[in-house]
Amino acid sequence: MRPGSGETVYLGLGSNLGDRRAALALAIERLEKAGVRIASRSGFYRTEPVEVVDQQEFINQVVACETALSPHALLTVCLLIEQDMGRIRTRDKGPRSIDLDLLLYGDLILADQGLNLPHPRLHLRRFVLIPLAEIAPRLIHPVLGLTIADLLAGCPDRGIVEADRHT
Repeated sequence: MRPGSGETVYLGLGSNLGDRRAALALAIERLEKAGVRIASRSGFYRTEPVEVVDQQEFINQVVACETALSPHALLTVCLLIEQDMGRIRTRDKGPRSIDLDLLLYGDLILADQGLNLPHPRLHLRRFVLIPLAEIAPRLIHPVLGLTIADLLAGCPDRGIVEADRHT
């Protein structure tokens, strides 16, 4: 499918400030108001921070969406939602009220100044692969040619990612 013609898109959501679960729910609500239809969502996962470890654990989730927005328009929507929800970028990979990452946009491969698809570190992050494998284990990574389940099985990341049963 052409970009903008109704692609299936996978987004990663995360928060480690405030009411983290409520932040993810609000971000999903705002995505839907922007015309992004949520087709499925993983459960919540408690995850330890990666790279910048002196911060609180995250709650992460992955959603499958359908949208007619182009990749760049969807990125703009995500950045506006982050801004509206109080995300302040004071430190790279630091604490955040909300984080929305475009993981996959159909089978599109894109690398430009503002956006790389698929997400360049998707295959290296258990906090993304575990919830993604929950909703789309057989999905094929368009660059690596492996399923999400296979990428998870071979992932070098050993960070703690636990299902969060707290609802």
